[in-house]
Amino acid sequence: MRKYEAIMSFIKNNIFTGQYSYQQRLPSLRSLAAQFQCNIGTVLKAYSELEKAHLIYAAPQSGYYLLEQNSKKIQPTNLLVDFASITPAAELFPYASFQHCLQKAAEMFKDDLFNYSYAHGLPSLLSFLAKQLQQYQIFTDPEQIVITASSQQALNLLSIMPFPNNKSTILVEQPTYQGMIKLLEFNKTPTIGITRSLHGLNLDELEYIFKNNSIKFFYTIPRFHNPTCHSYTRQEKERIALLAQKYNVYIVEDDILADWDTDKKNDPLFSYDLNSKVIYLKSYSKILMPGLRVAALILPPILTAMFLEYKQWTDMNSPVISQGALELYLKSGMFDLHKKELTRLYGKRMNCLRQLLSSSCIQKIQWNIPKAGYCACLSCNLKISDADFAKILLQHNIQILDSSLCFLKESKRNNYFRLSLSKVTENEIKTSLPIILDIMEKHL
Repeated sequence: MRKYEAIMSFIKNNIFTGQYSYQQRLPSLRSLAAQFQCNIGTVLKAYSELEKAHLIYAAPQSGYYLLEQNSKKIQPTNLLVDFASITPAAELFPYASFQHCLQKAAEMFKDDLFNYSYAHGLPSLLSFLAKQLQQYQIFTDPEQIVITASSQQALNLLSIMPFPNNKSTILVEQPTYQGMIKLLEFNKTPTIGITRSLHGLNLDELEYIFKNNSIKFFYTIPRFHNPTCHSYTRQEKERIALLAQKYNVYIVEDDILADWDTDKKNDPLFSYDLNSKVIYLKSYSKILMPGLRVAALILPPILTAMFLEYKQWTDMNSPVISQGALELYLKSGMFDLHKKELTRLYGKRMNCLRQLLSSSCIQKIQWNIPKAGYCACLSCNLKISDADFAKILLQHNIQILDSSLCFLKESKRNNYFRLSLSKVTENEIKTSLPIILDIMEKHL
């Protein structure tokens, strides 16, 4: 994207969102030139193009203003490159085929719609999931699977319910999934963190924390960690499972991107658990539709009754039609075809990003680019905060996650920059990454 186009897009978006209004003077040439790190001529060209489009006008010796008749008609630009969202683009969702499953589910499970259904989940779906999850090296009984209305609900209930180890503190990786950080804050749950870098975490430190703190459970994302994109090795997963047994700590394994992994030998931490200490969580939001609101939770037998009691008095049961439609979609084989197509598409985008970064010459920037999934992570020490870096990129119409939101307040720090490829094209990667790296290099 050329600089003057980025400035035009910036002005249009601010008009649409109400930041600029009729009779308000638009930013000066000098201020925009400083903001976008360009010369005044580039800003002048942007304003000239907006004038030609009859969106603004120039007042002699005063500046530029928005035309009244366009103040309510302007639409947001499509030039924003979104590296922040981890939800795949809407056009990639299997809407038509899934709509058929929804209609069929409404017929098949209509009796359940007029009554409170099963707190566990639909029995037919639970039985199928017990078989389907075997391809992920997860072997369990249907009785140990609970369907929840999203992984967020499952995490919230786990954080507030008592555990049989009678401990109260939750251990989280730093950084970690922002949604987990927020629910712990809202629930005022005792929480401590352990550093997880691009290369993993210190298992000796993990043992020290397990030994010297009252840890109820350790929340971890072993595969394609958010936001560092690191994955545990087999040896790390085995050690974590052993430490959990040794110190009577439960593990909550958030395996939200399991469907994106193309390595059939990369088993979940759950498969190394021989002592019923691992709670396994899998969502269908990222591979299908966020609005589906269906997640599967596998609990140790000792936790099931308590979890179901908390769940029952939270929402009685998870949405029946969503469960039924998911069951039909999985059984039809359409899910496997959809997953195959998405992994192919995102694999191409990841390869594009990998090639561009490999050819860059900035030695002070490190990165994790997994072989699968759709997120990568850059890391470097900047003179500015993550939030300020994100604001600068937004001026260039590039949006990324402010990763400082993924840290506990008491351990907040910066310098992780997650790039989600879920809504960007290969061309957008090629045009935007040089801008990101250039701004990083200027603030190292």
